Amino acid sequence: MLTQSITSEVVSVLVTARDSVQATLFKPGTEITGVLVIHPATATPRGFYRAFAQHAAGRGLLTITYDYRGTGLSGSPKTLPEIKMRDWIQQDIPAVARWAAERYPDVPHFALGHSVGGHGLVLNYGTENLKACAITSSHVAALRTISPLPERLRVTAVLNVIGPVLSRTIGYMPGKKLGLGEDIPREALLDWSSWTLKKNYFFDDPGMAAAQRAEQVRVSMLAVGASDDLWASPQQMDALTSHVTGVSVERRTYTPEQVGTKSIGHHGLMRRGIGEPVWDDILDWFEAKDPRN
Repeated sequence: MLTQSITSEVVSVLVTARDSVQATLFKPGTEITGVLVIHPATATPRGFYRAFAQHAAGRGLLTITYDYRGTGLSGSPKTLPEIKMRDWIQQDIPAVARWAAERYPDVPHFALGHSVGGHGLVLNYGTENLKACAITSSHVAALRTISPLPERLRVTAVLNVIGPVLSRTIGYMPGKKLGLGEDIPREALLDWSSWTLKKNYFFDDPGMAAAQRAEQVRVSMLAVGASDDLWASPQQMDALTSHVTGVSVERRTYTPEQVGTKSIGHHGLMRRGIGEPVWDDILDWFEAKDPRN
């Protein structure tokens, strides 16, 4: 239950010797029962997760939100054009997880990954100290799997035509102007674009070793999605989690009717006013995985 005693603290988390990400800690006013790190979606600033983070803190979880390098308050995409999407997955996600584990070693740790944040968890980054993790709206984002056709054509135009041209021309992806959320670094867009053209997304990129890494996951995983998510359909989510073979993955798909709204979409489960009926389901699942219970 959310209380007014929740406080927040902004910190800087070192990722490399010269780069860091900016994070916000939401601290419960009562005893800290665990730590929850929220790994964000592409072009989604940490402020988007504030309501969920406050809700989780109200249940005793110290909750951490942050911006990937080159996004939000973690540096401008114009000055960090070299940051790749794989850098977020392979470096930013484990760096924040490691920082949290070192700073709060005496309580259980959990993680929630939204879209690309979930990709990191599925590829076994930032999972070393977790008791359990959840992914939401995270999928094999190959263009061939997007339905209906008009949506596939729209995404193709943005990610494989307009986006790459603008990124190479002006040095970054103007996501705000193209309706994709926040601006992102040039190389992050080019990484993303190249993966969408592959039959099996980054599982066909030898540099990611994605299939091998997914097989190494040993943390209990919950995969939550929306029935009307055109970017991460239930089938696309299943295609992603099918690579996690070392543990069983619990799947839950919510319909707009279940949460009392007309539509959920790709961001709805984390959005105030839409996803709130689902939040306690996720937090209850984490609580059940707490070894002290």
